[in-house]
Amino acid sequence: MSHAQLTDDAPHILVVDDDRRIRDLIKDFLATHGFRVSTASDAGQAREQLAGLSFDLLVLDVMMPGESGLELAKSIREEEDVPILILSALADPEHRIDGFESGGDDYLVKPFEPRELVLRINSILKRSTPPAQVPDEIKLADLVFHVERGELRKGSESIRLTTREQELLRLFAVRPGEPISRSELSQNGADESARAVDVQINRLRRKIEPDPSAPTYLQTVRGAGYILYTD
Repeated sequence: MSHAQLTDDAPHILVVDDDRRIRDLIKDFLATHGFRVSTASDAGQAREQLAGLSFDLLVLDVMMPGESGLELAKSIREEEDVPILILSALADPEHRIDGFESGGDDYLVKPFEPRELVLRINSILKRSTPPAQVPDEIKLADLVFHVERGELRKGSESIRLTTREQELLRLFAVRPGEPISRSELSQNGADESARAVDVQINRLRRKIEPDPSAPTYLQTVRGAGYILYTD
């Protein structure tokens, strides 16, 4: 099983399960989906890992020898807010409630489909990520775009933007240096609107680029959409 190329900022997951086979399967599967993964076989090992490393999410099995996953989750939650996904063979509603009351952010019943585990982890991480900070303004050489007002200025001169152009610049302002797909930039995600984004981007380039035919700031990313580089 080939692993995805991992980066230092990839989410770091701690998997705690007394079943070595399950630990290894989860570790390998998560690694192929771009996660850094550490493992522990019981609550004691998990505490050792937590004492020395920072994790973005914990995957805790409930039924472990000694301290259970629920007991571990409850004590962790008293000290920190790291997201916790509970794994359990117990599917009754009261067991699920126990999992959430112990501090779990989600509860997944064994046996589970590995792809569902990845989807749930991504969902938890998305919910726990603070919203992006919207800057007051972005600068493009001698141009300044005031995000809240939707106003583009060159010195004392105001450059007229359509409502749609203001929307596009606001989207880029929140995620500078990050590719944004045509479907995200379109107004309703439809293929037809996604194609129309190309036309709208070309019009916007005429207002912000020194040379629209060779854009410096608003560039095309082949197969990914567009990216805005700011000063």
